[in-house]
Amino acid sequence: MVRNVAGVMAELEPEDFYLLSGVEQGMRFSEWVNREKLPKNSGLTAEEVDYRIDRCMTRELVERKTIQYVGYKLTVEGYDALALRTFAQRDTIQGFGAPLGVGKESDVFEVQSFKPLALKFHREGYTNFREVRRERDYTSENHHVSWLYTARKAAEREYEALETLFPEVSVPRPVDHNRHAIIMAKFDGVELAKAKLESEQVTGVLDLILSEMADAYAAGYVHADMSEYNVAVGERGVTVFDWPQAVPTDHDNARELLARDAKNIVGYFRRKYPGEMPDEVDIDALSDAIAGNEFESVDEFAV
Repeated sequence: MVRNVAGVMAELEPEDFYLLSGVEQGMRFSEWVNREKLPKNSGLTAEEVDYRIDRCMTRELVERKTIQYVGYKLTVEGYDALALRTFAQRDTIQGFGAPLGVGKESDVFEVQSFKPLALKFHREGYTNFREVRRERDYTSENHHVSWLYTARKAAEREYEALETLFPEVSVPRPVDHNRHAIIMAKFDGVELAKAKLESEQVTGVLDLILSEMADAYAAGYVHADMSEYNVAVGERGVTVFDWPQAVPTDHDNARELLARDAKNIVGYFRRKYPGEMPDEVDIDALSDAIAGNEFESVDEFAV
């Protein structure tokens, strides 16, 4: 788990953030930023840069490496600190709470505003940058050397999808976005993978999920990463979350990805609740119905 940076925010001074921003600017062009470029990037004197580097390194917000030159780069906590400062300056959040979920590609925390919200830090590329850059279509044509770009683009894509889909589709309500971080409303429910549905609930819950997929397609998006780990089941219905891999419906592979999403979610229900599900489901016909906004029940596609 990445260290929670909120605890050091009160210790940081404005000039510390100038230094962090200067490193961030340099990382647009190289993984390690030459020490000689930091005064210009940050607007600080050379002496002030040295002092601020020491403060930020002590708090594990930047790293140093000697290659052909002495270079610095932001740690994930340093990038988090920049996003948190922006949210605080906008009065989007006033307090930082407990973790809500930690995953391979994101960390989610509760934050306080006029009511509790959720803060999601995207981590795509932080530990497996080369793999993510190869697989994600929003990075495949860009030869950037930093994970910051990958994480920021993932957050931008997810926030854009949420803004488009909410409230017609049951997704978390988007509140604010900066760099690699998204603020959204907390939502009720239990992750589908952890839910224990009664026999009479199984097809009804699956139909709700497939209906949300149909509504999303009508609104212009395919989730493209549907599974039991990004659907929450609650008393008010279902919520589909984690949209960074979403593609617009005019994407060349949109229908293929829609069929894969349908196959994944139906496959999960068939594995976990075999007695309540049809033996076979015509996925092609099902995905056609979803795309045509003609879906009513999975039972219609039993083979």
